[in-house]
Amino acid sequence: MEIPFSALIPFIIQLLFIAIAPLIVEHWWEKNRNKLLVSLVLSTPVVLFMMSNNMLGNLEHQILADYLPFVILLASLFVITGGIHLSGDIQATPRTNTIFLAIGYVLASFMGTTGAAMLLIRPILRTNQQRHFRTHTVMFFIVLVANCGGLLTPLGDPPLFLLYLRGASFTWFMHLLPEWLFVGSLLLAIYYLLDRFYYFKKEEWTNISADIKEKRPLRVSGNINFVFLLGVVASVAFINQQYIPQMSEHDAPFYIKFLRELVLMVLIALSLVFTKREVRGQNNFTWSPILEVAALFLGIFATMTPALLFLNQHSSSLGVVSPAQFYYFTGTLSSFLDNAPTAVAFHSVAEGLPLVGNQVTGISEIILKAISTAAVFFGAMTYIGNGPNFMVKSIAEENNVPMPSFFTYILKFSLPVLLPVYILCQLLFL
Repeated sequence: MEIPFSALIPFIIQLLFIAIAPLIVEHWWEKNRNKLLVSLVLSTPVVLFMMSNNMLGNLEHQILADYLPFVILLASLFVITGGIHLSGDIQATPRTNTIFLAIGYVLASFMGTTGAAMLLIRPILRTNQQRHFRTHTVMFFIVLVANCGGLLTPLGDPPLFLLYLRGASFTWFMHLLPEWLFVGSLLLAIYYLLDRFYYFKKEEWTNISADIKEKRPLRVSGNINFVFLLGVVASVAFINQQYIPQMSEHDAPFYIKFLRELVLMVLIALSLVFTKREVRGQNNFTWSPILEVAALFLGIFATMTPALLFLNQHSSSLGVVSPAQFYYFTGTLSSFLDNAPTAVAFHSVAEGLPLVGNQVTGISEIILKAISTAAVFFGAMTYIGNGPNFMVKSIAEENNVPMPSFFTYILKFSLPVLLPVYILCQLLFL
């Protein structure tokens, strides 16, 4: 059946709510109940449309095969990393801060951008609390730890996990190592030079002296959760159709089809049981962020079902055919909409194009590289491009770090600093 454009309207409205509501109805939008209400209201016409056209099977697959694994994976990373607490206060030199960001950049691919960001944002704020110029450190933290660092595994960033569910192997994302190394090295070098300028040219000696005097060694609590984190990595890497073909069988038992999700839920339970309550208290752990993700993405996954079918049917007429076009179109939308549905949408566009070169997930490998890198990197262009961005901004402001407004962040940081790096990445690798 030919999908009419009108079937896309609920999806468009859902994305507009995510992009605009935090700016115009911030307090109303803060309540997860209202996010769930929007998702349910906008999903209703989609359910009725799919039902009336005998396409409920597509919607069922979207919810059970994509949404459920997506939310359970994020929940496992959120709960387990929420049980690891890093305390202490070391001297906030440019070298120390750069090493901090580099560690976060590496960790992001293996514990998720949300997990790495929530683990490290408070320690780096404590480390820099005596310094006056701290805003640039948080901005680069958003880029490096909450976004770009998550490029190397499906655990790193939600769009990559969704592409993994569409057939990319766990190790395929390691093919993006050159892009990851290039962007990370260049951004870390820029940050180091900028922080040196502030430290030696702008910072008052009284601040530096106080920083030198107020030092406490770093200490990690909740170490058992590193074992559970390895369990998550192993589950995603090995509990899949590649190693257990029965998982792809239509009539496979429930516990086989969802074996990975069941194991992840066991790991969540073990983390909750074996982590001391005070450790989560030190992290200010609450369930609100993951409930927010579950509420929002229920609406996204439901409403985007006809949108994906539409894009697949009309891919040849959209004019997006080259890797560079996929890179910039995916990147532009990932900057202002959530990067996970954006990656899936452009993957559907690519499925309708002729295959060129190597094939991965039913599309050309070079195009999959363009979609993956753009979705992850460009999520840092605005506060709304990726989930952890606003969370990091809020925590920084709670700690009296002045953060730029939505448009100031774009005009004074994203466009002059990030965009040239991303353009260089495309010219060199895509």
